[in-house]
Amino acid sequence: MFNSADYPPAIRDLLVTPRLAPLGPGQPNDAAGPHLARLTLQGAFAPESVRDRQMAQACAAGLWLYHDFLDESHSISQDLSSAEGSYWHGLMHRREPDFGNSKYWFRRVGWHPIFAPLAESVAELAQQAEPQPAMAFLKKSAAWDPFAFIELCEQAYPNGEHEHLCRLIQKVEWWLLFDYCYQRVGRDS
Repeated sequence: MFNSADYPPAIRDLLVTPRLAPLGPGQPNDAAGPHLARLTLQGAFAPESVRDRQMAQACAAGLWLYHDFLDESHSISQDLSSAEGSYWHGLMHRREPDFGNSKYWFRRVGWHPIFAPLAESVAELAQQAEPQPAMAFLKKSAAWDPFAFIELCEQAYPNGEHEHLCRLIQKVEWWLLFDYCYQRVGRDS
């Protein structure tokens, strides 16, 4: 679906190793920490110029989260007054796990453009999974319901019967949101 080669070198280097993040906080990827800390907004997107600083910051929050640095991701996302900032903030709290706080941030997101492709991708993943009543909404939902997914993650965390599926969905969600933000960094808002 997504390929790290689609991004500039500084970002590509941080995404080249595929990760399937845990539903919980995980362990920070210490090897990526120094690279993330040295990343500047201009340098990360070179040779593109950064026209939308909020979207660039949203990408940074996503990169920190990708490598399980929840505190760093949180510090960035909580300062973004956009749907994308709220989305990254909600993802971080879902992973913390602070499911109630995650729902709060998803209420601030409202509807988001990645919901449609996310619902489509999730329906495909759910078709391949073992049928379970708790995840029936994934197969037949015409629209993405982030609140139902938060509840499913809460049931699956830790080591619930559909934890692996939730982690796969979380991965697709991360890539869709990251790419959405990335595609808007170099364009006029």
